[in-house]
Amino acid sequence: MDYALQISNLSKSYNGIEVVSNVNMKVKREEIYGMIGPNGSGKTTIMKMIMNLLKPTGGEIEVLGEKITSSSHTYLKKIGSMIEYPILYEDLTSIENLELHCKYMDIQDNHAVDEALELVSLKTGDKAVKHFSMGMKQRLGIARAIITKPELLILDEPINGLDPSGIKEMRSLLKRMTKEYKCTILISSHILNEIENIADTIGILKDGILIEEVGMDTIHNKNVEYIELVTNDAKKAAYILENELQLSNVKQMDQFTVLIYNSHSHQKEIVAKLISHHLEIEAINKRHNSLENHFLTTTSREEIR
Repeated sequence: MDYALQISNLSKSYNGIEVVSNVNMKVKREEIYGMIGPNGSGKTTIMKMIMNLLKPTGGEIEVLGEKITSSSHTYLKKIGSMIEYPILYEDLTSIENLELHCKYMDIQDNHAVDEALELVSLKTGDKAVKHFSMGMKQRLGIARAIITKPELLILDEPINGLDPSGIKEMRSLLKRMTKEYKCTILISSHILNEIENIADTIGILKDGILIEEVGMDTIHNKNVEYIELVTNDAKKAAYILENELQLSNVKQMDQFTVLIYNSHSHQKEIVAKLISHHLEIEAINKRHNSLENHFLTTTSREEIR
């Protein structure tokens, strides 16, 4: 298997506190790999270590066949990135920002700036960046990241600030980058349904640990049907379902929501039993497996235990 990115036993500590712990990750060439996880799970820290902006405490990173050391830098010419909020020259226009980046990256293509701006649908004329909306700045940051047509593109929350049409355009752009430019994309986002729409592989992080790496086709092929129950006391509801209705696969997601898998009980029976114990039922619905459900179930397992 040909990998654009391989991470082995990667760790990062600050003042003795480990924020990334023994992460192993493999990103295949020309795929879109989605990193998802709660805030503080280590996504941005991993991206910064790939870019050599942070030095690992332990482990190895291999990018496009090259093992990265603290002094590595030539590999960065093959990477486009936007990590956290894009840092731009606020008094310059979008064109001037990209022209400056082209000089820095030694890009000789006279059409590169216009093509990048067209790809992200950004038309600003002579307006300085300081007058841009957040969404416009995001577009410009992405234009700068893709202007070199990189082999590896690293994007941290790239759709922040974009409206629904902008998100749809970005989805099309990222798919186009992998197909037309043979680009590999590592992306993080809190908007799970968008990751679900574009990603080939998912890496789920929690507390600095990669708890699962799974193909989206595997998640979709499960096509699990389950019951989602919203009540005023999920802990009590889960206890009743397990001990009185003998349901063996019940997941408490938060203080109000319970997911019931492989249920042999009808919804009416479940509702009647819970009401008999003076629980309020706000909603009960049949659902099918999705990335959001898979993510919530996976990240909540340890907490429920």
